[in-house]
Amino acid sequence: MLNSTGDMDRKLRDFLGAKTAKTFADVLEIETVGELLRHYPRRYLKKGELTPFDELEVGDQATVNGRVKKVTARALDSKIEIKPDQVQRFRKQRTITKVVVTDGRNDIELAFFNQPWLLTKLTPGTAALFWGEVTMFRTTMQLKNPGTEVLDEEDLTEAEIERRARPFRPIYPATSKLPTATIERSVKIVLDSLDDRVDDPVPDLVLRNEKLLGLREALQKVHLPDTEKDIHDAQQRFRFEEALVMQTILAQRRAVMDAQSAVPRPRQAGGLLDDFDQRLPFELTEGQAEVGEEIFADLARPHPMHRLLQGEVGSGKTVVALRAMLSVVDNGGQAALLAPTEVLAVQHHKTLTKMLGDLAEQGMLGGAEHATKIGLLTGSLNAASRRTAMLDAASGAAGIVVGTHALLEDKVQFADLGLVVVDEQHRFGVEQRAALSAKSGENTPHVLVMTATPIPRTVAMTVFGDLAVSTLTQLPAGRSPIQSSVVPAKERPDWLQRAWARVREEVGKGHQAYVVCPRIGDDVKNAKDEEGELLDTDEGGKKQARPPISVMQVSEALAEILHDLRVEILHGRLPAEEKDAVMSRFAAGDIDVLIATTVIEVGVDVPNASTMVIMDADRFGISQLHQLRGRVGRGKVPGLCLLVTDLWAGSKSYGRLDAVASTTDGFELSRIDLETRREGDVLGVAQSGRRSSLKLLSVLRDEDIILAARHEATRIVGVDPALSEFPELLAIVRNALQSETTEYLEKT
Repeated sequence: MLNSTGDMDRKLRDFLGAKTAKTFADVLEIETVGELLRHYPRRYLKKGELTPFDELEVGDQATVNGRVKKVTARALDSKIEIKPDQVQRFRKQRTITKVVVTDGRNDIELAFFNQPWLLTKLTPGTAALFWGEVTMFRTTMQLKNPGTEVLDEEDLTEAEIERRARPFRPIYPATSKLPTATIERSVKIVLDSLDDRVDDPVPDLVLRNEKLLGLREALQKVHLPDTEKDIHDAQQRFRFEEALVMQTILAQRRAVMDAQSAVPRPRQAGGLLDDFDQRLPFELTEGQAEVGEEIFADLARPHPMHRLLQGEVGSGKTVVALRAMLSVVDNGGQAALLAPTEVLAVQHHKTLTKMLGDLAEQGMLGGAEHATKIGLLTGSLNAASRRTAMLDAASGAAGIVVGTHALLEDKVQFADLGLVVVDEQHRFGVEQRAALSAKSGENTPHVLVMTATPIPRTVAMTVFGDLAVSTLTQLPAGRSPIQSSVVPAKERPDWLQRAWARVREEVGKGHQAYVVCPRIGDDVKNAKDEEGELLDTDEGGKKQARPPISVMQVSEALAEILHDLRVEILHGRLPAEEKDAVMSRFAAGDIDVLIATTVIEVGVDVPNASTMVIMDADRFGISQLHQLRGRVGRGKVPGLCLLVTDLWAGSKSYGRLDAVASTTDGFELSRIDLETRREGDVLGVAQSGRRSSLKLLSVLRDEDIILAARHEATRIVGVDPALSEFPELLAIVRNALQSETTEYLEKT
């Protein structure tokens, strides 16, 4: 019998056999009893109810409850139609059995190869489960590589009769190699071995306070429910458990931070910051001024600031961050700005240098009285430049150092690192922030992390619960509106031709255009993006109909269409010098059309660029599309963003593009983004490709649960930061954390 948390860690092979256990490990990465029992049903089939087929999405691995409407079979070689009494005759021949299944309103078609006996099993009127990948052929919905289980079969074992007679059938996240019926049987075997008492990671007091089911009862009811209330109560318990684990991790981080000390860096009158403010050629927005005061108050405290600054593309985050860095420099400290890519680091260095003017020319002829020096440290610098940059950082000569991951290297040292600014927070984990913070010696530097991906309140509370949050909602004066439209290239090829005509028209007016592609131009079997990730799947991990289009393909196609325009390419694998040269020519207006990857997603600022065409736009996430189009409309000219797709109108992915085209409200789009993909993908504990720890909890829907869990987690960590009195909670927290994050928590 299984009767403890330790036994929940036992291998599945002890209960299911080596072959089945290996399938679970290979297909779903499930190896232990606990992992299987927390593989919750995605939905339930109520006995006697058919599945509405109009809820199915192309590409999904679906299991449906339907009724056979028509069944035919024929031999593939001889084309002979097979009659029910001829099944045995064709048993060893190549055959196809076609089954039309209905939900009462819509039909779905299935094709079974070399299974002629289904002709007598799946007779018209038979109710059965069918599973497979949802596909479309012309206007007919189909299930690819289907499997089936007849619901009203005779001659079944008692256990099978009992399983099928239950009022609710659980439907699990499954694959063709591991269908839901196999998962259901396996869960039943393990549950039958589970003792009445299982050590619970949720403390007894919390269970009583929140009126939650205990673990053993919840597992029984989530997998084998008798009523809809059973399903609700069990799911509520596991949603709270997931929220408690997340909030405990965040509460531990807050406790660690509260125990750290930092050098106060209060705003100094008559210094570099005052000089900069006096020279600003524009008025700060009300939001920029308010957030600035919040940051200055944090910097003046003897404990490190940990603040998230979020705002739309173009909302002025860079000015806010620069003012914070100047305040630290005025106090004799240094600031480091960490950017996710070399292109963005170089862009930041140029932007800060331009904004400061002679205030960035310390020791140079014509430098201002309170001037400092801005260093740049990236991986592609030559040896001499790298040596100079490292010496300036170590000696304190550079008050501000901009860089990529190269700043994290052990040999990079600072004289007095007082502030770390992390741009595009979603590209970095807490462990990378910690690596840079560790360079400040005994005192922890203040930390300001920025993102241009707007985050709804509940998400910020869940994902960045260890950070104070400041939000910029106003756009500075002078930003132009952006019009966005979806271009269904396959359905309306004339629209795509019109898109290229619009590009030509904009160039004719003296403006410039971007054409963005998902990949560079690798072999299509190994197509990769800028991050080196394979691109033959979409956001949900489903196989794509064809490889994403590349910069090289589009460049070749446009060579004729835009033959008289100045067209060049840009991607992350070009040598740094060449990338810089291309961007400089584009910024100077010497290039009409720039065909690029997402290397231009953040930080690239060319006010004269008015148009962006995004190829295979459905291969990008909603937030990424919003970021990309923020590269146009940055000057006085209205922006135009054309989202090109081969999808047909009506699909879920096409709907996402429609959402992007319908609004420029980044917060609204971020909600839609989360609603249409796995929320766990944005969590700090899911940054290295591990499976999401959120399976039932919705950070958008379950705000009350998250708030309650945050309260309980704060109380628990407040009296026992190490969770020594809560070993079961500690075990599940450790399991949720990735090894890198665990090391971070232990180091700090």
